[in-house]
Amino acid sequence: METLILVLCALALDLALGDPRRLPHPVRGLGRLIASLERALRARYPSRERAAGVALALGVVGGTYMATWGTIHLAGLIHAWAARTLEVLAIYWSLAPRDLWQHAARVSGALGRGDLAEAKRGVAMMVGRDVEPLDEKGVTRATIESVAENTVDGVTAPLCFALLGGGPLAMAYRAINTLDSLVGYKTEPYARIGWASARLDDLANLVPARLTALLMPLAGGLLGGSARGGWAAAWRDGRKHDSPNSGLTEAAMAGVLGIELGGPHWYRGTYYASPTIGIARRPVERADIARTCRVMAATTAMVFVIGVAARLWIGP
Repeated sequence: METLILVLCALALDLALGDPRRLPHPVRGLGRLIASLERALRARYPSRERAAGVALALGVVGGTYMATWGTIHLAGLIHAWAARTLEVLAIYWSLAPRDLWQHAARVSGALGRGDLAEAKRGVAMMVGRDVEPLDEKGVTRATIESVAENTVDGVTAPLCFALLGGGPLAMAYRAINTLDSLVGYKTEPYARIGWASARLDDLANLVPARLTALLMPLAGGLLGGSARGGWAAAWRDGRKHDSPNSGLTEAAMAGVLGIELGGPHWYRGTYYASPTIGIARRPVERADIARTCRVMAATTAMVFVIGVAARLWIGP
């Protein structure tokens, strides 16, 4: 029961504060550590980059778990409430629902003002693709895709891991996700050194992504979207994405909204003829960004309720 209360407090803290940029954040420090270790390992083992990548992934994830666990344990020797406070903070640092909503709202607001340049700057903070070629509908689609994908990475997956193992496991997941975002690419110079990080991220998201893709259409249906369309699109198009996980929630969101997502895009100056997902029953519109955020929020609530029920069923 205590873990459930701590997770609820962390979720409430994120909804209240988000991610204030002026305050230090361990995940940003973790990103700098990963970048430093990657450069050092690449220089030390230039002909064994894949093995170096395995060491990088296991070292960062294991080290993050042990550092979080050890800090909470030491705080508990001082006072039980000190340990609880640190665990709430660790879970809070692993979550990002408000930050994700705010980024999407910034893009939507800029589009509403007719400021496409500002909208592109906003969506560039959410996606890795080249944003300059995007028109208004392209920016809108990219924002929706980012919210749909990051509903898993930034919300439901860390929530699941927090419910399973508290702050240490939630921060270990955040380390996996940060590794993937920094080095988990199939293109050079990360194809070999980032291989282990990318596969570890795929494995960590395997269950949360499928749970989210199952619940997202239900959440969307309750909010006026098409639950049947969401499930059908996830089943039909979910495996078209390069990632075994990201495509599921993007397809589910496309089906819920009745729009088409995906399609060709530019990445670092290279054109990718990616397939489309979903069926365009109507044109995409700016209001779909707000609808997507509401579906994300409802899905998060469902995952939390199911997690609470599972914890109570299994017991302490």
